Amino acid sequence: MITNTELEYKGNLYPNTIVEYRRDTDKLYFTTSNGVILEMTILRDSIFRFRYATENIFEPDFSYSISEDVSIGFNHLKVEENTTEYLVHTAKLRVLVDKKTLRIQISDLEGNIINEDELGFHWEENYEFGGNSVKMSKITQNAESFYGLGDKATHSNLKGKRVSNWVTDQYAYGKDQDPLYKAIPFFIGLHNNKSYGIFFDNTFKTNFDFAHERRNVTSFWADGGEMNYYFIYGPQMSQVVKSYTNLTGTPELPPMWAMGYHQSKWSYYPESNVRALAKNFRKLRIPCDAIYLDIDYMDGFKCFTWDKSRFPNPKKMISDLEEKGFKTVVMIDPGIKIDKDYWVYQEGVENDYFCKRADGAFMKGKVWPGECNFPDFTNPKVREWWAELYKEMMSEIGVHAVWNDMNEPAVMEVPTKTAPLDTRHDYDGHPCSHRKAHNVYGMQMVRATYEGIKKYVYPKRPFVITRAAFAGTQRFSSTWTGDNVATWEHLWIANVQAQRMCMSGYSFIGSDIGGFAEQPNGELFARWIQLGVFHPFCRVHSSGDHGDQEPWSFDDEVTNIVRKFIELRYQLLPYLYTMFYRYSKEGVPMLKPLVHFDQEDHQTHFRTDEFIFGEQILICPVQEPNAQGRRMYIPRGTWYNYWTNEAVVGGMEKWVVAGLDKIPIFIKEGAMIPKYPVQQYVGELEIKELVLDVYYKKGVETSTVYEDGQDGYDYKKGRYSLRNFNFKGKEKELVIQQFKDGSFITSYNTFKMNLHGLPFKIKQILVDNEIVDLKEVKLNGNNNIHLSKDFTVLHIIGA
Repeated sequence: MITNTELEYKGNLYPNTIVEYRRDTDKLYFTTSNGVILEMTILRDSIFRFRYATENIFEPDFSYSISEDVSIGFNHLKVEENTTEYLVHTAKLRVLVDKKTLRIQISDLEGNIINEDELGFHWEENYEFGGNSVKMSKITQNAESFYGLGDKATHSNLKGKRVSNWVTDQYAYGKDQDPLYKAIPFFIGLHNNKSYGIFFDNTFKTNFDFAHERRNVTSFWADGGEMNYYFIYGPQMSQVVKSYTNLTGTPELPPMWAMGYHQSKWSYYPESNVRALAKNFRKLRIPCDAIYLDIDYMDGFKCFTWDKSRFPNPKKMISDLEEKGFKTVVMIDPGIKIDKDYWVYQEGVENDYFCKRADGAFMKGKVWPGECNFPDFTNPKVREWWAELYKEMMSEIGVHAVWNDMNEPAVMEVPTKTAPLDTRHDYDGHPCSHRKAHNVYGMQMVRATYEGIKKYVYPKRPFVITRAAFAGTQRFSSTWTGDNVATWEHLWIANVQAQRMCMSGYSFIGSDIGGFAEQPNGELFARWIQLGVFHPFCRVHSSGDHGDQEPWSFDDEVTNIVRKFIELRYQLLPYLYTMFYRYSKEGVPMLKPLVHFDQEDHQTHFRTDEFIFGEQILICPVQEPNAQGRRMYIPRGTWYNYWTNEAVVGGMEKWVVAGLDKIPIFIKEGAMIPKYPVQQYVGELEIKELVLDVYYKKGVETSTVYEDGQDGYDYKKGRYSLRNFNFKGKEKELVIQQFKDGSFITSYNTFKMNLHGLPFKIKQILVDNEIVDLKEVKLNGNNNIHLSKDFTVLHIIGA
């Protein structure tokens, strides 16, 4: 007779002694006597994948995050065995696998420990849902710091923090509130001037503890799935971030107009208000490239429809706006209104495209249209259908870009704010519950959107925006930091979040400038614009409930300051475009926290405010009211104050004057910063001359300028212009060499070089070893010269 039918609660379980080892090309397998298997894959000499199975069974190997274009291959692999451990050697790392515990230790070739297990892998059976909660604990090294993890609204350095990843609609979130809209389970560790990264490729809810519970232990765990993580060694942080970004992918180049200034609100309607908005931008000469239509353009908030009373002829409106240089961006949400007369709903039901609950009923949730069903974007057939839904909107009506919102998915009036956990998903042929698919739902929605937009704006390039994201979403979409608040604290949060996202492989990032909720005063709005124009995605967006938030909504002083900084962004478009080229091509983050720029300077490890915009511009926003300046940290090296041309030696804190019309901007010595003339929108003017602001340095520096047709795909056929400049300054001499690649012919034929900080008076100029008349290059008292864009060597000699 059975007297006790309760399951035995086993608590944490651990691997025990290794009883078998085998190698299969780039994979090493270690099996324990209690059925744990460690699969160690060597992707590169500096990148390892660690994957653990329990009960001798691996789950199907599938990932939404890993790019198809990831580069793999190693130079050396050797495995040795002794009585206590296995030793795995590559050209850059040594990995020790303990025979008794399966714990690992990773060190460099000199024997310096980079990362090591504390308890290592362990797990706990989940009797409620099945499967395991999988766990990993590591020893926190001496003075170790931690960075990354996407859009966390907290200090850049995560040491002492505990955070979780569960994509969540957090309206008006606050500092340190967690979780938020994105789940990027990748972090960077830094100690002893060496950096490494760990990407935990698990889509269940994940948690990270950076020496919070125990000051010498860092741990991460998930509610289900496998313990499956990638270890990436630098030792430079820049190498770690590039390798992770290569692993999860980069976007193709967007059209240049996507990097202009954009104006949004919840909501601009009816059509007359949209036209008045556009007219005011041009009247006040404030550059703008895009106007956004929020949910109120729809008929009853039904996606892929238009409210004919508010927008009787959207095609004509969009065409008229385009003639004035404005692109139109519209919002599309995932919730499809339950309405038997609504064609999108009909197609979804007829083809069985909507998510279902465990017992077979459609999953329902309330969103803006009321009761909705939700497409299962983890089903490839659903993604194909969704992509086709954009045909009329893009091809016939002429919409230029799409903005996916509420795609966590957000569900109203339920405590969890999202779909029930028993909701079922296809997961590309690996059926699962919402526990596993939740974090990638928004990613797969915007993936489908991207495919549709790419198809129907062709031969132009697609531009898509998403609120929810998982690691790898950067391949499909730009993003922003969600529903923030018009406060000084949120100005600080926006700065930290954008830097952190760039460190987490996702550079096309911005915030709702001025704050989405509540109303900024003119000073806060101006200060936020001054930050936002140095974010890769630059958009003002507000709820509209609290007042207007257009550039002219405050007083004339604020309007003039806002115009001045938007104009500066448009001048810097070739610099910004080059930044994006390097991000797309090489995985170089577009914004770099100071610790990324100089990890060996320990003063950078806890800095939050200052960042490097691209490669050579230092930015530090003013984040307090009534400020006439601020103290900031100037990183090591020599930097020029953008406003005064004063050269400043770094490695120290410094007071910098910055009234309301300025923020601290510094240019790295030796830099050559490309500039266009101010345009009211991208493509308004034919560029007649490229300005190069050249900042003298006694020493060497390199600069790059990338240009192409600014849209379309000719650049993939070699029709681009890539100029690499080598700068070499001496006491009375300056030599600039130009190396040109690509077949694109720019519209301009000359450079105007503004030479800053020259320590000598120009006596003679040689172009390609020939002396030129100083009048020929139009030398003036400001050290400005004009010369052909095709020079190879420019030689400036001082008196």
